[in-house]
Amino acid sequence: MSQKGVAPWRASLARWMESSIVQKFIIGVILLNGLILGLETSDVLMERMGDVLLFIDKLCLIVFIIEIGLKLTAYRLHYWRNGWNWFDFLVVAVAVAPGTGPWAVLRSLRILRVLRLLTVMPQLRKVVAAFVHAIPGLLGVMVVMAVFFYTMGVLATNLFGDAFPQWFGTLGASLFSLFQIMTLESWSMSIVRPVMEAYAWAWAFFVPFIIIATFTILNLFIGIIVSTMQELQALPDPSKPNVELQETLRRMEEDLAVVRSHISKNDRS
Repeated sequence: MSQKGVAPWRASLARWMESSIVQKFIIGVILLNGLILGLETSDVLMERMGDVLLFIDKLCLIVFIIEIGLKLTAYRLHYWRNGWNWFDFLVVAVAVAPGTGPWAVLRSLRILRVLRLLTVMPQLRKVVAAFVHAIPGLLGVMVVMAVFFYTMGVLATNLFGDAFPQWFGTLGASLFSLFQIMTLESWSMSIVRPVMEAYAWAWAFFVPFIIIATFTILNLFIGIIVSTMQELQALPDPSKPNVELQETLRRMEEDLAVVRSHISKNDRS
């Protein structure tokens, strides 16, 4: 936050909120809160120490509310210029919503508070930023994958639908079965081998599908994301000062000071 026109106490508060100590404390509270929310899913633990767990959960929520309040005090309208701050505010707002009536469903969304790790840890922010920047490239791969899946789904329905309607009876069932095969989850014994018992040549359909869908298209997804992360890593970190730029500005200020002194001497003479 630029200190020009900003009260000194606000600038100091902003620096303190962004300090390493405060950030580590917030990370610790987020991890503790995530652990507590996980323990609350156990009926045994809730019977034995439910009051303690709920009390700690409330304390964590109070810490998050105070954090956002202090940031709003320090940054004011500038707080809303950061998308990560919007995310923090919405996650905490969901937790503050009443746990009864029509808002009761929001109570289960309290675990979203753990996602605040994405906002306070720069390493995780880089991963999210890489994924967001990779979306344009991923869209092309997704279109290719959709066309490929649709084509293979229609083929599978026409080829195997009559004999195996539970897997390939409709286009939707075929697409779901092909998706299961692509993930390699019980694809051999559950689907492919039973089909091959009726159609010995079925391997000529499934093997190319697995090679293209699993080992080619999915690797394209991974490659695009990794390439984007490498590009972002090569960019300078805006949070760190540019030493070369600061040195250049310092020299320019020295040269201006010399020029001003010469002009002042000439005016006097």
